[in-house]
Amino acid sequence: MELGKGLSDTFSTINEYLNFKLFSIKETPVSVISILMFLFVIFCFYVISSIITRIILKRAVSRFNIDAGIQYTLLRISHYLIMITGTVVAFQFVGVDLAGLAVIFGLLSVGIGFGLQNITSNFISGLILLFERPIKVGDRVTVGDVEGDVVAINMRSTTIKTLRNIAIIVPNSQFISEKVTNWSYGDPVIRSDIEVGVSYNSDLDLVMKALTEVVEGHSAVLDDPKSDILFKSFGDSSWNMTLRCWLSGTQGYYQIRSELHEAIVRKFREYNIEIPYPQRDLHVRSPLPVPLEYAKEN
Repeated sequence: MELGKGLSDTFSTINEYLNFKLFSIKETPVSVISILMFLFVIFCFYVISSIITRIILKRAVSRFNIDAGIQYTLLRISHYLIMITGTVVAFQFVGVDLAGLAVIFGLLSVGIGFGLQNITSNFISGLILLFERPIKVGDRVTVGDVEGDVVAINMRSTTIKTLRNIAIIVPNSQFISEKVTNWSYGDPVIRSDIEVGVSYNSDLDLVMKALTEVVEGHSAVLDDPKSDILFKSFGDSSWNMTLRCWLSGTQGYYQIRSELHEAIVRKFREYNIEIPYPQRDLHVRSPLPVPLEYAKEN
């Protein structure tokens, strides 16, 4: 009897704490159990969102050969919609109607005025990035002194993986308010200009032939648009040539440039084409003769 009474008192105490009124929203009491149920419903919708976005939607969109950036946008938007729905259901589940949400948003607006402007700005900027898509997952971008590939666009920030495989977290607002270079926007094809100088004693036609063979011999250089070889200028000690070629994308950009440089060196050596060193002519004048009278005085 005493054991049963003790358990009854324990459950009664726990029930009293769980139903303890913390505050009210639109005359609706909010207790500890209400908050716990609210969090539980949100967690359930988060699990549902993870299942839908990672399994069902991901498998569905992958069958239609949709661009990776569009797939990511669809997955993020689906996640946000499910979580918003879950939030509304959670409020209704604990007895808070939509009219009561206006009060909460009013309280949040006060908090935004005191210190959440940055978070709100980044969140809205993240939505702009997902819908307007000035950048998307997989793009090669340069923001300030950071260059890398976009790997994730989240609610507050965007993750960029640099060429050194380092993850850089950039606030979303920075992509909206500052200058951003997107190497992959619209058309992924990019142009690479390689400058090289050749000796004035070179056979110009042979130089043009050697550079043509270099671009035609590299598999990463596109046939369309066609590569160009330009005689840029007459330098101090060389003819300055520019090899202008087109690549299919940014992947391996610096490696391809390095391979083209190596191919130019090998091809020039094969055809005995000289890449001159910078030269400077130094003219030495003999001293002026000193007058005889001045020499005797000194």
